[in-house]
Amino acid sequence: MKHILRIFALLFISLSLTACDDLFSDENTAPNVSFQDLKGVRHELNDFRDKVVLVKFWTTDCTTCIAQMPDNIAYQEEYGPQGFDIIAIALKHDPIDYVRNFTESRQLPFIVASDTDGEIAKAFGDVRMTPTAFLIDKKGRILKRYLGLYDKDAFRENVEKALRG
Repeated sequence: MKHILRIFALLFISLSLTACDDLFSDENTAPNVSFQDLKGVRHELNDFRDKVVLVKFWTTDCTTCIAQMPDNIAYQEEYGPQGFDIIAIALKHDPIDYVRNFTESRQLPFIVASDTDGEIAKAFGDVRMTPTAFLIDKKGRILKRYLGLYDKDAFRENVEKALRG
Protein backbone atom coordinates (compact mmCIF):
# COMPACT_ATOMS: atom_id res chain seq x y z
CA MET A 1 0.00 0.00 0.00
CA LYS A 2 2.85 2.41 0.86
CA HIS A 3 4.42 1.59 -2.48
CA ILE A 4 1.23 2.57 -4.33
CA LEU A 5 0.97 5.81 -2.34
CA ARG A 6 4.57 6.67 -3.25
CA ILE A 7 3.84 6.07 -6.92
CA PHE A 8 0.78 8.35 -6.76
CA ALA A 9 2.79 10.99 -4.87
CA LEU A 10 5.58 10.89 -7.47
CA LEU A 11 3.04 11.00 -10.28
CA PHE A 12 1.30 13.99 -8.67
CA ILE A 13 4.60 15.84 -8.21
CA SER A 14 5.61 15.06 -11.79
CA LEU A 15 2.30 16.34 -13.18
CA SER A 16 2.49 19.44 -10.98
CA LEU A 17 5.98 20.25 -12.24
CA THR A 18 4.83 19.77 -15.81
CA ALA A 19 1.94 22.17 -15.24
CA CYS A 20 4.34 24.72 -13.77
CA ASP A 21 6.62 24.39 -16.79
CA ASP A 22 3.66 25.30 -19.01
CA LEU A 23 3.22 28.55 -17.08
CA PHE A 24 6.75 29.58 -18.01
CA SER A 25 6.95 28.11 -21.50
CA ASP A 26 7.93 30.13 -24.54
CA GLU A 27 4.93 28.92 -26.55
CA ASN A 28 3.36 32.38 -26.42
CA THR A 29 6.54 34.22 -27.35
CA ALA A 30 6.16 36.12 -30.61
CA PRO A 31 8.60 35.06 -33.32
CA ASN A 32 11.54 37.43 -33.78
CA VAL A 33 10.80 38.18 -37.41
CA SER A 34 13.02 40.49 -39.42
CA PHE A 35 11.53 42.81 -42.03
CA GLN A 36 12.06 45.98 -44.00
CA ASP A 37 9.38 48.67 -43.83
CA LEU A 38 8.21 50.69 -46.82
CA LYS A 39 10.73 53.43 -45.96
CA GLY A 40 13.59 50.93 -46.32
CA VAL A 41 14.33 50.64 -42.58
CA ARG A 42 15.20 47.14 -41.31
CA HIS A 43 13.52 45.96 -38.11
CA GLU A 44 13.41 42.89 -35.91
CA LEU A 45 10.40 42.32 -33.71
CA ASN A 46 12.71 42.06 -30.70
CA ASP A 47 13.63 45.73 -31.32
CA PHE A 48 10.17 46.50 -29.92
CA ARG A 49 10.69 44.87 -26.52
CA ASP A 50 9.53 47.18 -23.71
CA LYS A 51 6.67 48.29 -25.97
CA VAL A 52 3.20 46.92 -26.57
CA VAL A 53 2.87 46.00 -30.25
CA LEU A 54 0.01 45.10 -32.53
CA VAL A 55 1.26 43.08 -35.50
CA LYS A 56 -1.54 43.30 -38.03
CA PHE A 57 -1.70 41.22 -41.21
CA TRP A 58 -3.81 42.92 -43.88
CA THR A 59 -4.31 43.48 -47.59
CA THR A 60 -5.50 46.42 -49.65
CA ASP A 61 -8.37 44.33 -51.06
CA CYS A 62 -9.72 43.34 -47.62
CA THR A 63 -12.78 45.46 -46.84
CA THR A 64 -12.60 44.74 -43.11
CA CYS A 65 -8.90 45.69 -43.06
CA ILE A 66 -9.67 48.98 -44.78
CA ALA A 67 -12.61 49.66 -42.46
CA GLN A 68 -10.35 49.14 -39.42
CA MET A 69 -7.59 51.50 -40.58
CA PRO A 70 -9.13 54.67 -39.08
CA ASP A 71 -9.32 52.88 -35.71
CA ASN A 72 -5.71 51.74 -36.09
CA ILE A 73 -4.64 55.31 -36.81
CA ALA A 74 -6.51 56.48 -33.70
CA TYR A 75 -4.95 53.74 -31.53
CA GLN A 76 -1.45 54.64 -32.74
CA GLU A 77 -2.01 58.34 -32.08
CA GLU A 78 -3.60 57.78 -28.66
CA TYR A 79 -1.37 55.03 -27.28
CA GLY A 80 1.85 55.63 -29.23
CA PRO A 81 3.21 58.17 -26.73
CA GLN A 82 2.66 55.56 -23.99
CA GLY A 83 4.76 52.89 -25.73
CA PHE A 84 2.37 51.30 -28.23
CA ASP A 85 3.27 50.54 -31.85
CA ILE A 86 1.40 49.04 -34.76
CA ILE A 87 3.24 47.07 -37.41
CA ALA A 88 1.00 46.52 -40.44
CA ILE A 89 2.19 43.61 -42.58
CA ALA A 90 0.67 43.33 -46.05
CA LEU A 91 0.41 39.71 -47.21
CA LYS A 92 2.60 38.55 -50.09
CA HIS A 93 -0.13 38.53 -52.76
CA ASP A 94 -0.80 42.26 -52.28
CA PRO A 95 1.12 44.24 -54.93
CA ILE A 96 3.72 46.48 -53.30
CA ASP A 97 2.55 49.47 -55.38
CA TYR A 98 -0.97 49.09 -53.96
CA VAL A 99 0.39 48.85 -50.41
CA ARG A 100 2.64 51.90 -50.89
CA ASN A 101 -0.18 53.93 -52.49
CA PHE A 102 -2.63 53.05 -49.70
CA THR A 103 -0.07 53.86 -47.00
CA GLU A 104 0.85 57.23 -48.51
CA SER A 105 -2.69 58.31 -49.43
CA ARG A 106 -3.95 57.56 -45.90
CA GLN A 107 -0.76 58.88 -44.27
CA LEU A 108 -0.60 55.84 -42.00
CA PRO A 109 1.29 56.88 -38.84
CA PHE A 110 2.69 53.42 -38.10
CA ILE A 111 5.16 50.98 -39.60
CA VAL A 112 4.00 49.27 -42.79
CA ALA A 113 5.84 46.40 -44.44
CA SER A 114 5.14 43.93 -47.22
CA ASP A 115 5.64 40.23 -46.55
CA THR A 116 6.92 39.64 -50.09
CA ASP A 117 8.06 36.05 -49.50
CA GLY A 118 5.41 35.05 -46.95
CA GLU A 119 7.97 34.28 -44.24
CA ILE A 120 6.50 36.66 -41.65
CA ALA A 121 3.02 35.16 -42.04
CA LYS A 122 4.55 31.67 -41.74
CA ALA A 123 6.36 32.61 -38.55
CA PHE A 124 3.04 33.68 -37.00
CA GLY A 125 1.37 30.33 -37.70
CA ASP A 126 0.92 30.59 -41.47
CA VAL A 127 -1.50 33.54 -41.46
CA ARG A 128 -3.70 33.49 -44.56
CA MET A 129 -6.86 35.31 -43.48
CA THR A 130 -7.09 39.05 -43.08
CA PRO A 131 -7.29 40.91 -40.93
CA THR A 132 -5.38 38.83 -38.42
CA ALA A 133 -3.63 40.68 -35.61
CA PHE A 134 -1.50 39.75 -32.63
CA LEU A 135 -1.27 41.90 -29.51
CA ILE A 136 2.20 41.49 -28.01
CA ASP A 137 3.25 42.63 -24.54
CA LYS A 138 6.44 44.39 -23.44
CA LYS A 139 8.18 41.05 -22.89
CA GLY A 140 7.45 39.81 -26.41
CA ARG A 141 4.59 37.48 -25.47
CA ILE A 142 1.47 37.16 -27.57
CA LEU A 143 -1.43 38.23 -25.38
CA LYS A 144 -4.24 37.93 -27.87
CA ARG A 145 -4.94 36.93 -31.46
CA TYR A 146 -7.65 38.82 -33.31
CA LEU A 147 -9.33 37.61 -36.49
CA GLY A 148 -11.72 39.84 -38.41
CA LEU A 149 -13.81 42.36 -36.54
CA TYR A 150 -13.29 42.63 -32.81
CA ASP A 151 -14.78 44.54 -29.90
CA LYS A 152 -13.11 47.97 -29.80
CA ASP A 153 -13.70 48.52 -26.08
CA ALA A 154 -12.23 45.12 -25.17
CA PHE A 155 -9.25 45.84 -27.45
CA ARG A 156 -8.63 49.18 -25.72
CA GLU A 157 -8.85 47.48 -22.32
CA ASN A 158 -6.28 44.87 -23.41
CA VAL A 159 -3.91 47.54 -24.73
CA GLU A 160 -4.25 49.69 -21.60
CA LYS A 161 -3.68 46.70 -19.34
CA ALA A 162 -0.60 45.67 -21.34
CA LEU A 163 0.78 49.22 -21.19
CA ARG A 164 0.42 49.20 -17.38
CA GLY A 165 2.05 45.76 -17.10
